[in-house]
Amino acid sequence: MPRTPRLVLAALTAAVVATAGCTLPVFAPEDSDGAAPTPATGSKAPPAVPGTLAQWAPCPEVPQKLVGRAAKNMTYDCASVAVPRDWSTPTAGQTYEVAMVRIRSGTQRGRIGSLFINPGGPGASGIDTAVYLSFGQALGGLPTEVTDRFDIVGFDPRGVSRSSPVTCIGATDQDASFAASPDPRSDAEFQEAVALNKRVAEGCGRKYGDQLGNFSTEQAARDLDALRAAVGDAKTTYLGFSYGTLLGATYAQLFPDKVRALVLDGAVNPKQDFVAGSEAQAKGFERAFTNFSAWCKATPGKCPIAPDARKAVTDALAKAKASPIRGADGRDATPGWIFVAVISSLYTESGWQQLAKAVDDLQAGDAEGIFDLADQYADREPDGTYSNLFDANLTVNCADTDAAPSVERIRQLQGEWRTKYPLFGTALAMGMLPCVYWPGKRDPYPAGAATGAPPIVVVGTTGDPATPYENTAELARMLGTGRVLTWEGEGHTAYPSTPCIVDAVDRYLIDLAVPKEGLRCPAK
Repeated sequence: MPRTPRLVLAALTAAVVATAGCTLPVFAPEDSDGAAPTPATGSKAPPAVPGTLAQWAPCPEVPQKLVGRAAKNMTYDCASVAVPRDWSTPTAGQTYEVAMVRIRSGTQRGRIGSLFINPGGPGASGIDTAVYLSFGQALGGLPTEVTDRFDIVGFDPRGVSRSSPVTCIGATDQDASFAASPDPRSDAEFQEAVALNKRVAEGCGRKYGDQLGNFSTEQAARDLDALRAAVGDAKTTYLGFSYGTLLGATYAQLFPDKVRALVLDGAVNPKQDFVAGSEAQAKGFERAFTNFSAWCKATPGKCPIAPDARKAVTDALAKAKASPIRGADGRDATPGWIFVAVISSLYTESGWQQLAKAVDDLQAGDAEGIFDLADQYADREPDGTYSNLFDANLTVNCADTDAAPSVERIRQLQGEWRTKYPLFGTALAMGMLPCVYWPGKRDPYPAGAATGAPPIVVVGTTGDPATPYENTAELARMLGTGRVLTWEGEGHTAYPSTPCIVDAVDRYLIDLAVPKEGLRCPAK
């Protein structure tokens, strides 16, 4: 299932990022000369031609390699679409290829069109997510009512996974980033984090140069309309999670007359600047951890670090700074890795019990639970390699950012937010460092009304850590045609979590029936 977007850590990336697991690269990383990637050996999809209908080819190997099998009664076809590297100045021969999978049910009837899927990040694979969603509601996937009426189309946005992937951060630097202190107090520690971010930014600049600005959200939104045309749909039906809400909102502003139905689940607020967005996340994660702590105290039988989970985690961080436990693979469970594990666990309520056990095990000298949670977040393989999740996340976020705060301002915010948000404030302040040194041009996304678009459903979760609930009404208000749907639950994003949410979203996607004003769905 889509893991949905994840907080970015101090030493490397900024904003939120998701991980859905990427084990099947259909396209090789971009060549050093900037040429578009060529299909990997064994790829059956015909080469893309700009402006033409997608040429689909069966690709049963995609679910086989991701899950070990295809979903019952589902067929999988793949294609790629060629798009200009820069939509503002298209140049012949200079394109990226955007990869798609189309999943079709054998019981499909009364087909409405395609349902495009984006799981967020930026950096998460929509192809992987669509495959996971195809396994049905019993396994957390899409309801039969939806798969019977739509082709499910997952796509990897430009720069992500199979679509001209950006790869410019080495595994050593990623390990250093995650292991680094989430709150470097001494000047030496802080300057070490600054140096790492500068080195990463300069390395990406050397590899991609002027292309870095091409990986912005607005460029990706224009790609989405090319995908719509390539599958033959007159209008777009779209389901976007977390960062996917920003992509969808940008699309609605650029192409309001091409919108059929958009579900934006886990809203990003496009009107917030870089600092305000980072502080909102610090507040959201702090609130989510408080909810976890309350659960822990109320259910000590399920939480071995009860009654005070906050103290247990704070003590674990302090002990790790002085004397970290070594894991089976030789890594030390530093405060950075522990912090990543905490973040990872807060994306779903089901992760709470896993975190409690991991911290309890750490107290007993076993760090494996911490590394399991952290590696799941980081998309780190057992052999120490990473997907391009964080490469893409950094590239898109910095391309989108009009102006990052200065290093001095970040250092100041680190101190201020330590007081306001004790566990998460410093890391969110440090998370703004990468874009300070980013060499590419900037291409900020629009933040206005989707004038002329039909009603757009914006879904919010009251306990959401990564895209705080307050963003929901703000995004709906900005679009002008937004209708808020609330889930009174925990974790990141809501659909398809409960019958109430599923019913409201499905009726909108299928029948264009907009949820009633103020509809709130209970947690269970």
